[in-house]
Amino acid sequence: MKKSEFRYELPTRLIAQTPLDRRDDSRLMQLDRRTGEISHRCFFQLPDLLREGDCLVLNDSRVLPARLFGKRASGGAVEVVLLRDRGDRLWECLTRPGRKTKVNTRLVFGEGELSGTVEDEIEGGNRLIRFNFDGIFLETLERLGKMPLPPYIHEELKDAERYQTVYARASGSAAAPTAGLHFTKELLGKLKKRGIGIHYITLHVGLGTFRPVKAEDIENHEMHAEYCDIPHATADAVNAARSEGRRVIAVGTTSCRTLESRASEDGRIAGFSGFTNAFIYPGYHFKCIDGLITNFHLPESTLIMLVSALAGRENVLRAYEEAIREEYRFFSFGDAMLIL
Repeated sequence: MKKSEFRYELPTRLIAQTPLDRRDDSRLMQLDRRTGEISHRCFFQLPDLLREGDCLVLNDSRVLPARLFGKRASGGAVEVVLLRDRGDRLWECLTRPGRKTKVNTRLVFGEGELSGTVEDEIEGGNRLIRFNFDGIFLETLERLGKMPLPPYIHEELKDAERYQTVYARASGSAAAPTAGLHFTKELLGKLKKRGIGIHYITLHVGLGTFRPVKAEDIENHEMHAEYCDIPHATADAVNAARSEGRRVIAVGTTSCRTLESRASEDGRIAGFSGFTNAFIYPGYHFKCIDGLITNFHLPESTLIMLVSALAGRENVLRAYEEAIREEYRFFSFGDAMLIL
């Protein structure tokens, strides 16, 4: 398939720049993936739209304040975005300006409580930087770092926790698993009372997830690997749901990719920790999930391709056209879709 087959025109005014005052006040488009039928809801109505016994799987990854502004020891400003922890204080990073951060360049952040040295330049132009600090690295990041918001968001985020899900636990993402941003603790409680299972996986979202598809033939696109973890308890819950004919619904494309990347042909999964570079696009046969809660995604992105694989490209593009007509909010802080 061609990436141009996933193009649509979005008015800039519909790109949500800030989160709503209340997370679950966002709109929710319900899409029947078999018929293409569309209905319009609000996210707080989700418990009424699901069945008792449904199994929801959410990504509990927490976004690192991974954007650091500092200077080179020799002078000049530098920006560093942490992408992946390689261990022993070594991180794969995106740097700007790249031409000024060559191997052996020393970087300083804050008043010097954090520094680093560029040890290598790797494929794609990223840098390997070994950091020096006293104490706990995550605490240092909390003091010095900023949230790495997507480039299409131009407003300053007043509360950094609004780019975290209310159930975020495991620090490691460079971007939020945004489908989960709509949930409140109260809504999760209502879902549980309704008899809907709430279970968690972890996938640390890398910026590679949002890397533009450059190849016109999408089959030639390669996803960057991201770390994921499926607890044994979640695997058991998913397997039980499938055995009993109950639906498994992924919250977000990250949860979907994690489950599908480890599913056998009969849809069963096992506990797992490791990396996945699963790329799901139309023609893919879903083995594990029955439905998906997701946001509205960028044109020609791997994310809209995944959604199209589940619900059909024509259905998805028609739904996006209606969302534009109805002036839904798009992308990270935007509205949501429920695909069943």
